[in-house]
Amino acid sequence: MARTLATLPDGSRITDYMSLGVITKTFPLERVRAVLAATGKTSQRERDLPAHVIVYYAIALALYMHSSYREVLRCLLEGLQWLSNPALKLLQVAGSSGISQARARVGWEPLRQLHDEVVKPIAVAATRGAWYRQWRLVSLDGSTMDVADEKANDEAFGRSGSTRGSSAYPQFRFVSLVENGTHVLFGTRMSPYLTGENTLAKEVLGALDEGMLCLADRGFFGYEMWCRALATKATLLWRTRKNISLPCDERLADGSYLSCLYPSDKDRRDRTNGTRLRVIEYRLEGVADAEPIYRLVTSILDPQHGPAQELAALYHERWEIESAFDELKTHLRGANIVLRSKTPDLVRQEFYGLLMAHFAVRALMHEAALSANEDPDRLSFIHAVRVVRRKLAAFNAIPPCAEENLS
Repeated sequence: MARTLATLPDGSRITDYMSLGVITKTFPLERVRAVLAATGKTSQRERDLPAHVIVYYAIALALYMHSSYREVLRCLLEGLQWLSNPALKLLQVAGSSGISQARARVGWEPLRQLHDEVVKPIAVAATRGAWYRQWRLVSLDGSTMDVADEKANDEAFGRSGSTRGSSAYPQFRFVSLVENGTHVLFGTRMSPYLTGENTLAKEVLGALDEGMLCLADRGFFGYEMWCRALATKATLLWRTRKNISLPCDERLADGSYLSCLYPSDKDRRDRTNGTRLRVIEYRLEGVADAEPIYRLVTSILDPQHGPAQELAALYHERWEIESAFDELKTHLRGANIVLRSKTPDLVRQEFYGLLMAHFAVRALMHEAALSANEDPDRLSFIHAVRVVRRKLAAFNAIPPCAEENLS
């Protein structure tokens, strides 16, 4: 019996059928539409580029940073080629101005909300390298990104400066948490360049929970930040500067000691409003360029729950976030490439799309690592990105509504 040729249902529009593969698996259409409705960005009338298509398009842009706007859209529409209706060959891909107008209608708020709802730690009990004892390992840090050299971007984000002048491009700052074992960046917030990392970090800390052990560098340590992090009920292991006064109140068997952190010198003198913590000091013998002494503070007060030697070794896992930033900024975005959007709102949209593309790739890698009983760190992020790029247009098309079927 001859097969019936597959065609689009009556009334359907070509752009409803997006070949998005791993992206739609990670960010289901139902979730995208719910976010658009919640942010008031649902398309009010039928368009060639409806709102849900633009959300997926903003994520896909991150996978093809070297390609033009039209080429990325064409890639997404290639999934239609499996439909054998000859009329579809007449498809006209929207021009750059039409794409920009459609992106501006959607804005950046739905992308951030979708990011906040979906992009979260994904390690399970079997995930190698994701845990220390009962805690999920996460790290806190920040970085910057260059954006297109446009007046609006310059006014919105600013530039870094030095004795030799300002930077070549406007920049924004962002702070993230990373799940160490999977390199998933989550809880991310962005701001103009001149906003300090600590200011942004106060927002990001809200993504912590009591099952996490958070690592952070000495730039974040201070009474207010420490107490904010403790309020999330997460466990903390942060580095601190050597000149902060943390006198020994009680020496413990593993060489660490208990101390108190106070909000002011007066509180220290009066021994009021202090918060208890444990201090671990150690040296790295035989390591070139090592500092004379390293000092960590932790909310794990009992050495039996976290011996000093183990925690000192564990702290250096904090560098996993630098690897995750490298994946985001070098291997996914591309080295020496600035975000292409020419207005502040579209920069924000593009950035959250970039974060979600990174998450989609990392979720795929985690799935593969579990299947092979491997540590996700042993898999190549660059190879995974190349696979997703090659296969993006080869997956079956995703209809706009779950109840619609293609025969």
